[in-house]
Amino acid sequence: MKICLLEPFMAGSHAAWAHEFARFSRHQVNILSLDGRHWKWRMHGGAVQLAEQFQAQQLAPDLLLASDMLDLTTFLALTRAQTAALPTAVYFHENQLTYPWSPRDADPGHQRDAHYGFINYTSALAADAVLFNSDYHRHAFLDALPAFLNSFPDYRGLDSIAAITAKSRTLPLGLDLQRLDRAKPPTGSAQESLPLILWNHRWEYDKQPEAFFQALFQLNQEGYAFEVAVLGEAYRDRPAIFAEAQQRLGAKLVHSGFVKDFDQYAAWLWRADILPVTAIHDFFGASVVQAIYCNTIPLLPNRLAYPEHLPTTAHAACLYHEACELPDRLRTLLQEKAWLQPLPDLRATVAGYDWQQLTPQYDDLLEALVARQT
Repeated sequence: MKICLLEPFMAGSHAAWAHEFARFSRHQVNILSLDGRHWKWRMHGGAVQLAEQFQAQQLAPDLLLASDMLDLTTFLALTRAQTAALPTAVYFHENQLTYPWSPRDADPGHQRDAHYGFINYTSALAADAVLFNSDYHRHAFLDALPAFLNSFPDYRGLDSIAAITAKSRTLPLGLDLQRLDRAKPPTGSAQESLPLILWNHRWEYDKQPEAFFQALFQLNQEGYAFEVAVLGEAYRDRPAIFAEAQQRLGAKLVHSGFVKDFDQYAAWLWRADILPVTAIHDFFGASVVQAIYCNTIPLLPNRLAYPEHLPTTAHAACLYHEACELPDRLRTLLQEKAWLQPLPDLRATVAGYDWQQLTPQYDDLLEALVARQT
């Protein structure tokens, strides 16, 4: 079977997902993509450029698989001579109905923010299958639709919610976790004497770095011994707390900055002991899953997609409810040296996200979608 994968924002987890699915799938996957920048313009104009690519290459796929960054309705309209009979699936890495807006973004104040959510809505309406990377994400999107559509003056299309719900399902994000195994340090290598606390997320507001670092500042002031590795990609508008952390944590901050080389990134994950997470947004949380797979002890908010990544037996030990709890939970881990005995079943649970486990689910689902249309 031939699949055309359409990705207007080819960067980060979107790029990894597209390339890895193409590599592991039993089907032939042809990727059409644009550079991962100017996300708003990609949602508006990406469909036009990808439609031109599609027509120029004279592709004849059996199925279209689009990411949520594509205005699928525009793409289908521009390519209707070639795609009118093709089954389509849209994969939601994120959605613009429930994604928290940056406080620096001017669009909400000018009431220009609803259009991006509307693109997600109409793409879901047009697709034959609507796929979400977590149960949390699926419920968040579907639950947000009534209020979103009711915000418009008339002809709100509320009946369409049932149609979208009926064709929606969760298909977790695939990850090449076995690649982390290949970068694991040799057994018996020297252990670090101090526990290493890890940050391996984007340096952005939605990951709530202030809560993460304030907890560390408090423990540092109390005299606890630990080290901190801050990984993840930084952008020009990075929160000021990262620079403050360099000043206040001093020698405890053993790494600060993006690690481009995957093996070096993996080495930090294997070396890390504790993963405190403070995000206010994560529709899946690939970096969290990677760290758990490498035997870090996670401290996760009891919200978003995080509970899905843990066995229920680990919820009490690994989930917290309010940010004010985080210093106490970290303090207990440090006092009890809990990182020396990783919790059982955590790695085995997230191992189910490896492509070796998930690719057959992707392939079977998409194959069945084509079969239904023929």
